[in-house]
Amino acid sequence: MAGDGAPLQPVQPADMPLPGGHYSPGIVAAGLVFVAGQLPIAADGSKLSDASFADQTRQVLANVQAVIEAAGSSVAPLAQVRVYITDIDHWPEFNRLYAEWAGEARPARAVVPVPRLHYGFLLEVEAVAVVPGSGSGGGA
Repeated sequence: MAGDGAPLQPVQPADMPLPGGHYSPGIVAAGLVFVAGQLPIAADGSKLSDASFADQTRQVLANVQAVIEAAGSSVAPLAQVRVYITDIDHWPEFNRLYAEWAGEARPARAVVPVPRLHYGFLLEVEAVAVVPGSGSGGGA
């Protein structure tokens, strides 16, 4: 439980729909923001199930960025990213779009092939980023 240290701080970006399940889009704890798996759901709540892989990827990465920015962080201090993808043949396209999005950031990353995702989506991305000035140390 979280009774020993700083409280857990839920993160809900104002321009994102509320989650459909019992979870928060992000949680700030111990100087990090933990981003829940983000799906290709637009700010208006529309599910991009029929969108191209590229459009789904761009939306998912925008959602990840919205959560980390709402927590007071950014793409630059990303520490870890985990990608669930329903067709590993999309990996080269994902990697290209991800590199454009991440820029100079090179967090640890895993790409995990999965048989299927909710609503027929093609990918889901979760992440962990450092929240600068959060008081949790972390220097090497």
